[in-house]
Amino acid sequence: MLCSIYKSSKKEGTYLYLPKKDDFSQVPDTLMKMFGKPIFVMVIKLEGRKLARVSIEKVTESLENEGFFLQLPPPPEDLLEEHKKQKAQRNNSA
Repeated sequence: MLCSIYKSSKKEGTYLYLPKKDDFSQVPDTLMKMFGKPIFVMVIKLEGRKLARVSIEKVTESLENEGFFLQLPPPPEDLLEEHKKQKAQRNNSA
């Protein structure tokens, strides 16, 4: 299956996958307003590929059932919480 990928002009790290290039007819209007003007990135063949942040199966299923797939950026790292965990580990091993 071929898939067209667009990045959001409003939301950093947000991508929209479509089964047909420039066919946004299945994407809800509210999502398109949040997404902003789509910026074309590339067309890829999904079979035999590995994506960095999401499984091919999840993308394919969403494309077939919903007509699009929305990839959101990962949540921001909580550096304070990470520091607390590391400090607790040091204290426990001492």
